[in-house]
Amino acid sequence: MKGTSYKSALNISNGVEQPPEISEESIRLHKQKRRNSPSVNEFLEGILSGNRTLLSQAITLTESSLPSHHELAQEIIEKCMPFSGRSLRIGITGVPGVGKSTFIESLGMLLIRNYRKLAVLAIDPSSERSKGSIMGDKTRMEQLSAEPGAFIRPSPSAGSLGGVARKTRENIILCEAAGFDTIFIETVGVGQSETAVHSMVDFFLLLMLAGAGDELQGIKRGIMEMADAIAITKADGENTGRAERAKSEYTNALHLFPPSESGWIPKVMTCSAKTNRGINDIWDLVLEYMALTHHNGYFDKRRQEQSLYWMYESINQNLKDSFYLDKRIQKLLENYETKVLQGEITPFTPVRALLEKYFKRRWIKLNAGRR
Repeated sequence: MKGTSYKSALNISNGVEQPPEISEESIRLHKQKRRNSPSVNEFLEGILSGNRTLLSQAITLTESSLPSHHELAQEIIEKCMPFSGRSLRIGITGVPGVGKSTFIESLGMLLIRNYRKLAVLAIDPSSERSKGSIMGDKTRMEQLSAEPGAFIRPSPSAGSLGGVARKTRENIILCEAAGFDTIFIETVGVGQSETAVHSMVDFFLLLMLAGAGDELQGIKRGIMEMADAIAITKADGENTGRAERAKSEYTNALHLFPPSESGWIPKVMTCSAKTNRGINDIWDLVLEYMALTHHNGYFDKRRQEQSLYWMYESINQNLKDSFYLDKRIQKLLENYETKVLQGEITPFTPVRALLEKYFKRRWIKLNAGRR
């Protein structure tokens, strides 16, 4: 009404003032944490003394994509190198559902009972879309993960070739420096990753199932050629007969392959992680292989070849990282992507221009540093 003061019931109050998304206290604690982060020498001392927390932190640094973390990780690895190389490295792979985690826990517990220290570097399946992973290896190996002499570290596979974590090689060095005398590397499954794993282990074990159709289907010839032994898993109960038949088939198939450079004749065995049947025999087979290759010199030769292989792989990886982290290259790539998508240029046109730009910038920087 005219002349009457009117106050609407729909007025919205200011409400309670919301705190900032990141509190000043959180920022202060983060800065303090950064200041208090261990030095390279503290990492080294902690790793050599068996400090699991510092070992885990060092592994996290190797897997980080941040340049600052990469530099720190490389310094730690360089310091750890003189204390590495004294472990037995075993690659374990197999078709999905073969029971890799159950087998590893059964074999791992055998080693723990024999006073060995075991590190399991398990490449965990992860989504190529979300980059997320279940990281379920510790839950699948409940008994082993509770052992003081065992260390289980799952790593996400996304973004790396066929499921092999990009820094698994460096993680082996860190674990060896921490005193682990046996390293298991478990892969996601049968695929390209096996080639990379084979290039960083001493013994390559392939796990297979029996009674899943044609025993030789679903596995590449190249992977069987790499295997130092094949273990038919779940050989218990009604499956025992099928496992024995599968053993005969794989043994016959292995005879078709050329002799190994190591002088070792790959063997096929059956086992059951559920009943522990055959687990001791498989470990005895690994020790037999180690004795042979140490005696004939193949073990040292193989380690040397692997070191050279990983030198070149590291060069390739560092060149790739340096190229894609270059800010100007990133900007040029965005422009070229648009042109390629619109069909203005072919996918091969930008290659030479980008590389010339990249190396020209590196040359200018190098010369500027010499002045």
